[in-house]
Amino acid sequence: MVRLFASARTARADEALVRALHGEHGPSLLAYATRLTGDRAAAEDVVQEAFVRAWRNAGALAAAPDTVRAWLFTVARNLVVDRARALAARPAEVTELAPADPVLHDHAQRVVDSMSVLAAIDRLSADHRRVLVEIYFHDRSVADAARALGVAPGTVKSRSHYAVRALRAVLAGQPEWAAT
Repeated sequence: MVRLFASARTARADEALVRALHGEHGPSLLAYATRLTGDRAAAEDVVQEAFVRAWRNAGALAAAPDTVRAWLFTVARNLVVDRARALAARPAEVTELAPADPVLHDHAQRVVDSMSVLAAIDRLSADHRRVLVEIYFHDRSVADAARALGVAPGTVKSRSHYAVRALRAVLAGQPEWAAT
């Protein structure tokens, strides 16, 4: 019974010591670990583990109070080094790889989009459709499109402006005349 009571008293004293150490050195140890890791969450893990080790070694720390701060910072540094070595030794985790976005590489979606745009272009007036085909599908400048269509460059600019507005309206489900 006496042994159990002494053990409980020692555990309370160790806990009080670690609480006092955390209050005194916790913020600076967290700042140090954050600088070393570059990650606040990882630094918090390092600090927590450092204080768990301090609790396990509370008797030794209580006997040498002048070296406690240096001991805590050394433990934190060693934990960061061990963590970096462990990460370097393991193969890359799936979340660390550059994910391939299936939507960006979905050929079917591109086909559906192309079909939707072509159907919308078919609903435009012939003049608007010809201007869009020359500029966007044949990749011609305004001057080249004007020569190919036999109209003035200003007309190509105007028609392309209204054609794009009408195309947007068609794709949005509005009637073409609503955009003009």
